[in-house]
Amino acid sequence: MANKGGSNRTKRQMAPAFWAIPRKSSQFVVTIKPGPYPKDQAYPLGILLRDILKVSNTMQESKLILNSHKIKVDGVIRRKENFGVGLMDVVELVDSKEYYRLVPKNSRLLAPIPIDESEKNVKLVKVKSKHLIKGKKLQYGFHDGKTLIDEGNYSVGDSCLIELPEVKVLKHIKFSEGNKAIIIDGDNAGRIGNIDEIKTGTFSLPKRVLFTSDEDQKTVELPFDIVMSIGEEKSEIKVK
Repeated sequence: MANKGGSNRTKRQMAPAFWAIPRKSSQFVVTIKPGPYPKDQAYPLGILLRDILKVSNTMQESKLILNSHKIKVDGVIRRKENFGVGLMDVVELVDSKEYYRLVPKNSRLLAPIPIDESEKNVKLVKVKSKHLIKGKKLQYGFHDGKTLIDEGNYSVGDSCLIELPEVKVLKHIKFSEGNKAIIIDGDNAGRIGNIDEIKTGTFSLPKRVLFTSDEDQKTVELPFDIVMSIGEEKSEIKVK
């Protein structure tokens, strides 16, 4: 019978640019299995452990660590080396009690930053969808694939500070003028600043945001989709 599951390998030269891996050591690397993130917007957990966090020296060591139940992502034990880890995900190294959050940094789509134990069970998620379901209840879909049925009135583009792993909303952060935000894609990825103005989209031009960076006070106009609100006067969690 033919294998219909797709390839479990990716050529190194074709791997996403933000993957900080050697490009000429061997021909293939682990690919990301289907999940909440597109292949070009996440790290395979095995690659993250071996090449980014330097927890292991080989992929075989990464697999042994994962099979020993020593790695959690968003508070849940993960055992597959090809599990996709993406924006704002929290990675916990159980034995060493080290905690990392994946954030955009220095124009790179994703990079791990160390966080305190007090933040290991909280995460910022961006509202990507909003649907009315049976019983006239609202179901929200977040950027990381998580969903939630909640009575809160959140808009697409808003952010929520959630508790992990239960997906309980602790705070609602509107995507509104004056709030703090972070750029999550493009040449300015990782910059933190203020939302100055939100421009309504037209037939030919998508919704846009005027964003002023805290770093150099430079103002740029960006697509609405690549800006994420993180707080009102300051970020609710560590993102830098």
